[in-house]
Amino acid sequence: MTRHQPEPEPQRHPEPADSRGPASPAEEAPAPAPDPAELPGGAAVEAAGIGLKGPCGWVFREVTVEAAPGSVVALTGASGTGRTCLLLALTGRMKLTEGEARIGGLRLREQAAAVRRTAALAHVPGVDDLEPSLTVGEHLRERVLLQRRYGTAPLAALKAALRPPRQRRADARRVHDEALAAAGLDLATLPKGPRTAVRDLERLERLRLCVALALIGRPRLIAADDVDLKLSAPLREEAWALLASVAASGVTVLAVCGEAPAGLPGDVPLVVVATDRATGARTAEDVPAGDAEPAPKTDDTDETGKETADALAETGRA
Repeated sequence: MTRHQPEPEPQRHPEPADSRGPASPAEEAPAPAPDPAELPGGAAVEAAGIGLKGPCGWVFREVTVEAAPGSVVALTGASGTGRTCLLLALTGRMKLTEGEARIGGLRLREQAAAVRRTAALAHVPGVDDLEPSLTVGEHLRERVLLQRRYGTAPLAALKAALRPPRQRRADARRVHDEALAAAGLDLATLPKGPRTAVRDLERLERLRLCVALALIGRPRLIAADDVDLKLSAPLREEAWALLASVAASGVTVLAVCGEAPAGLPGDVPLVVVATDRATGARTAEDVPAGDAEPAPKTDDTDETGKETADALAETGRA
């Protein structure tokens, strides 16, 4: 009887690695880039030769800014020279015509939406005005609710929604209190506490409220317009001390002012960017024949309001 021996299995040689083969799970699903608004620290401001042109000519042109995170950038100059437009452009609210700029490493032209998520407007008349009939507490509660619903990254919003209601309320209260403390706004000192209407606030108190509302979103950069308008010398010092304290916490500050301070308390870095009539006014080739330039107004309040209105009418919102 003959026994059949099992045939030996053929030897299998390892196939050479193919660079075009299927990738590993780690390679197939790279880690998502962090949301710009979630990055720690302030946002550096880097701009070279930026300009913005509207239907009536150049609003500003050939502006260069170089500011480190946690600095105060004072945009100073005469009313009507494009200060508010420059402020809105550096926060992604207006589209630049020329030049290159980066805000916190984000390219301003290509990533304007990301810049808007990381930069908050604290006080820009005509853009984010407070409602005079609402109280301070109502403004704060509204901003906390809006931030929870629209101002956080999708994953963070989902995690927050899964927390117990008591913890969500505690988190909202903590953010609320931290923003008030950073802005130096003590509700107990107001005439009616949190039930004080906005119309009853002093100008500096209104600025503090605007800064607190902006800080609720934990931005990397905040922007404020007309920080020294109609303020006495002592109140101007308080306003700059407020912005310096915000910058000292790591948040970069853009501030439009009539006159930049000589320095800031606490050795906070101060960068002064001056605009002038040459860049803000219409050039000769932009003025139609027979159309003379109007005489400059002497009322800073009217001219500042006109500057903001013209900025929105001429260039539009981003």
